[in-house]
Amino acid sequence: MHRFNQFSNYIMKYTFLLISFLLTTITLYSQSEKEKVETTITKNKIEGHIYFLADDLLKGRQTGTPENKIAAVYLANTLRSYGVKPVTQNVMTGSNTESYFQEIKLNKVSPVKRLLLAIDGKELKRKVVLKPSKMEFTGEAVYLGYGLESDYKGKNVSEKIVIVRSGAPKVTDIRAAFGLVEQKEQLAKEHGAVALIELVDANETTWGYIDHNFNSDRIEIAKEKESNDAKKGLAYLWVHDENNILAKSLESNNYMTTKLMIEGENKHTIISQNVIGMVEGTDPLLKNEFIIYAAHYDHVGIGKPDETGDEIYNGARDNAVGTTTVLSIAENIAKYPTKRSALFILFTGEEKGLLGSQYYVENPLLPLNKMVYCFNSDNGGDNDTSIISIIGLSRTTAAANIKESATTFGLKAIDDAAPEQNLFERSDNIHFARKGIPAPTFSLGFQSFDGDVTKYYHQPCDEANNLDYDYLLKFFQSYVLAGRLIANDPKTPRWTANDKYEAAGKALYGK
Repeated sequence: MHRFNQFSNYIMKYTFLLISFLLTTITLYSQSEKEKVETTITKNKIEGHIYFLADDLLKGRQTGTPENKIAAVYLANTLRSYGVKPVTQNVMTGSNTESYFQEIKLNKVSPVKRLLLAIDGKELKRKVVLKPSKMEFTGEAVYLGYGLESDYKGKNVSEKIVIVRSGAPKVTDIRAAFGLVEQKEQLAKEHGAVALIELVDANETTWGYIDHNFNSDRIEIAKEKESNDAKKGLAYLWVHDENNILAKSLESNNYMTTKLMIEGENKHTIISQNVIGMVEGTDPLLKNEFIIYAAHYDHVGIGKPDETGDEIYNGARDNAVGTTTVLSIAENIAKYPTKRSALFILFTGEEKGLLGSQYYVENPLLPLNKMVYCFNSDNGGDNDTSIISIIGLSRTTAAANIKESATTFGLKAIDDAAPEQNLFERSDNIHFARKGIPAPTFSLGFQSFDGDVTKYYHQPCDEANNLDYDYLLKFFQSYVLAGRLIANDPKTPRWTANDKYEAAGKALYGK
């Protein structure tokens, strides 16, 4: 009888556990997407990540510094704690790895020691080198307006220096003008110029920031073998020209004599890391498609002190917030996997020229044609906490998913309110877009690129203790829900018809 009672108790206990398990399973599967998001995201977690990443201990997380590596280790171990796995197979090399780090060999380049620029015998003192090339040149220069494609028509600039004014007819902001650098450089190269001089209309404060940034050490991706053509290169300088005084004087003097000497640049190698992890999808077919969730974790380091003497540029908004966005969705998808697979990439070197994302698309760990969407998160600041700004919202077919997610948590998703800033081309998303991968950027809400955006953008006051965490909770919840809806949508996201990068998408995906 005793044995029978024991057996009976065992059966009852087993039945109770089985029922509990089934009820738990049913509850998990019956949870709405909104409830799944709310389960993993809390203000305490958000604050914990941001306060650590933006702490003075990390000295602004500048690429290649020990403090940047501390941030990378923190991110990798956080992904590990969530159950996110490293990418074990490298598609480029075929090698196996158990690391969350993609190491990048970089060159740290010191400023040139000797720099002379004179136009018609007058030396220009206030200048910085964006792209150096050792040279001693005395010869003809050609003034070409803004230096855009139409400005080159009918002009011979081969073996000459091209002088242009900054920006474009509708681009006057200095940050937006910087977004045109690659385009202007490429045009000058294609037409055979030896150097490009851009006259920059900036006030004293802005020029001070430019001077500090470019007359300090810079970082570039190291090349295994540098060709003779690469060594020769195209020199690219910015010259301070407040109110376009020099540019206006050159409008009627298209050709002039110019002397340019650049020499004395030194390089040494440093190592930095992209941090990468993945979660496999649950659908037998859709798991072969990946959604990338991306942000950069570096910032600008130590710089010019503000009026309080603070010289650490902590980068809470730019981009501890974006980094935490990706950590939030990594935790959520690791707990509640989506139909499509997830690839989480935290980039280094964004502030040094989008280097981490450039390196990744040139050295992907998984085939790029399996990456159907890149959901980037990058921030400057906010001046409207009722909205979320999506740079490129209307450019992909996932716009409805993003709008629905924002509305679910009491916010409104809007498109870029400051198109003159050319923001789509100024964050890590652009390297994926150029490959054909739909890639908008999820940003803190702004109605214009001023006010509290510029107050904190690349300033020492961008600290964790002056963020609105009530707003951030809804912001992170909206991102995670949007990611889940896109990853579970039966329809694969694509560029909208006639988008600038639609053709690249068709070439990448073969349709």
